Amino acid sequence: MASGSHWAPGRAANSRKTVVVSGIPEGIVKDDVMADILMIHFQKTKNRGGDVKDVVYPTTIKGVAYIIFEDQEVTENVLQKDEHRLEDKRLGRYYPLKISLYSEHVFTCVSSVLDLSIFGDKYILEDLVQELKKTIPALSFSPLQSNGQISVQGSFPAIKTLKDNLLLKANSLSGKGKRGERKPDQRPNIRIQKCGLFVEPNNTFVHNVNRKEQVVVLDTDIYYYMKHFLYKESLAKYNVVSHGVTDGEITTVYLENARASSDSRELERAKEGIEDLSAKLHCRLRKERFSLDGNTRPERQKYKQACESIKSRFPKVLVIPYDTHIDVIGSSSETYEFTQEVNRTVKSHFQKRFRR
Repeated sequence: MASGSHWAPGRAANSRKTVVVSGIPEGIVKDDVMADILMIHFQKTKNRGGDVKDVVYPTTIKGVAYIIFEDQEVTENVLQKDEHRLEDKRLGRYYPLKISLYSEHVFTCVSSVLDLSIFGDKYILEDLVQELKKTIPALSFSPLQSNGQISVQGSFPAIKTLKDNLLLKANSLSGKGKRGERKPDQRPNIRIQKCGLFVEPNNTFVHNVNRKEQVVVLDTDIYYYMKHFLYKESLAKYNVVSHGVTDGEITTVYLENARASSDSRELERAKEGIEDLSAKLHCRLRKERFSLDGNTRPERQKYKQACESIKSRFPKVLVIPYDTHIDVIGSSSETYEFTQEVNRTVKSHFQKRFRR
């Protein structure tokens, strides 16, 4: 059964049976036909699929669908498949899909406000927007404002592609302009909104465009996880120097050669390796959150103590404490077990105090 675009994933009886699918081509077939194609894809054994309870397509996010399985085990099998290709004779060719587990705290939709006014000397902004629409069809663009600002909405991978595209264009502006004069560093501003949180950037969009470097845009949670657990396999694996700059939900990692004589291809290999690892983690990781708002100070402290005491039993779970909440990042099964154990520990503690 296919549902309409007004369905909200939070209504699912069990979000652990729901996956988010992005990269779905639009305008090739009717929406109900695409829903059927998706249903068939996720039922096939070769795709590690099984019984599908519901296909939610179209949704409010362009190129994104929600697939709800009857069995959680099938969901996990689908997520473990390295590559999903949507193939059907009605599509004309195959389309690579991005699959991730739905979570209330890992959002697939990112909204950004871009200031394109710095490109005004080199591009007709309306033509630039049309070019971006064709290059990244998974994004939705608002009308361009007279001051050069435009709102963009889409999945994180699509926003990442947009940012990479604009970085290249901004780099070109550090050279000569139309009239042959040297242009100063141009830095398009971006404001990011994710899961209802508006974040003003506290750093520039483009970093030192005059130096040879590669830029990788990562989800901040994935960056923290990668840096904490997989540093040798990612940031330290190559002969490069790296540092990350975080703007809310997105972290930009800048890669530079460790030595001036280093091969520039090493930077490219580093970028590709980190992006590949990020894509794998995007499919594997899930985030749970303990909200501390409304709790008393002793309750907040007990949650933090419980997390500290338990995390040694979960060596692949990352715990990030904040004033208002605690984020727990890891595989679906481990984050679930971790949060259950913390809740039991806290509940047991206060039950004992109450009996006294």
